[in-house]
Amino acid sequence: MIDVLVVGTGEYVTGLAGEAVAQSDKSFGVVALSLFDMRDRGLVGKIMLAGRNGRRFKAIRDHFETNLKGAYPTLDVSFEAFPAEPVTDPYAYKTALKKLPEGSAVMIFTPDDTHFAIAKDALEAGMHVLIAKPLVKTVAEHDALANLSAKKGLLTMLEVHKRYDPIYADAVDRIRTFGDFSHFNAYMSQPKSQLETFQAWAGISSDISYYLNAHHIDLLAWALTDRARPISVYATAATGVANKKLGRNVEDTITLTVTWENITSGNLGTSIHTASWIAPPSDVHSQQRFFYMGHEGEIHVDQAHRGYTLATDAQGFQSANPLFMKYTPREGRFAGQEGYGYKSLEHFILSVEKLRQKSIDLSTLDKRLPTVANTRTTTQILEAGYRSLQENVPIVL
Repeated sequence: MIDVLVVGTGEYVTGLAGEAVAQSDKSFGVVALSLFDMRDRGLVGKIMLAGRNGRRFKAIRDHFETNLKGAYPTLDVSFEAFPAEPVTDPYAYKTALKKLPEGSAVMIFTPDDTHFAIAKDALEAGMHVLIAKPLVKTVAEHDALANLSAKKGLLTMLEVHKRYDPIYADAVDRIRTFGDFSHFNAYMSQPKSQLETFQAWAGISSDISYYLNAHHIDLLAWALTDRARPISVYATAATGVANKKLGRNVEDTITLTVTWENITSGNLGTSIHTASWIAPPSDVHSQQRFFYMGHEGEIHVDQAHRGYTLATDAQGFQSANPLFMKYTPREGRFAGQEGYGYKSLEHFILSVEKLRQKSIDLSTLDKRLPTVANTRTTTQILEAGYRSLQENVPIVL
């Protein structure tokens, strides 16, 4: 069994936005719930959660005991908290690291600009690391983690759960049969309420492109591995809503236009990646779709709408996606092990165990997983997009 430290106690980890239950499709959280179930299955041992404000842990424990155990009565939702109540300590994760045996797992779900320092500390402490997208904000940070990971013989993996979506994964396999790359257009949005959830860092330490465009940039870079390379990035933005809502300059919507070169032929292709956090409430929390055109075929995927809808008195009309996380219990137990949100975390835990048992090596995992060794292109495009937006010029890669 692998001991796990989760750094970050926000919505994706716990299902809470601040101290209130999130008004989104993740009110039960993803990370903690998945780990509780993996502990029940014997894959995970000790679970530790590290945040900044120890006072939040009362609300987290109450939420877990009331809502998670309300749905799954036999689930053990206990965890060790850092810092202890009522302490505030932005470096509480460092204390937690000292209590983990070497070779344990650390999962980082914190604001984008903190990823590098926390991951570096975890690797130096001898831990395998999973980092929420974006991995880091710059290529220099990415390369530093790649070098440290290789030197230590530790797994550093990017948490991009859409790689485990069976439709997205199938699309990638088909894309690779379509000849040269020509065009890709992706859109992803979240509602205006997320500006309040992310108000501590939105437009200050990161932006919506890093947060959302990372998904489809990774998808395209994965599909085009060894087939095409990005050669320039130009970014544009729309403003107005976030500025008014947060009282500072924050982009509402960011679009990156990337020029690619097909490696064998030299033919050019283009990709457009748009991310926004000013969408109105709708039948889904996040609109997610893309169009791909190759020289010999095309694909369109609307991930938000898969022909599965429902309506309730409590929540009205919804387009459901249990392929991501299935929260509805089966016979009083959690039954979401096949969800791609769950599988992304599970693959990391299983890979750490295989490394510990020496039944697999890092070079093999680099061919199978989104590791720090093979996701540099995603960081390269995201950083170039940020620089282009600041400098108002195309960035040549």
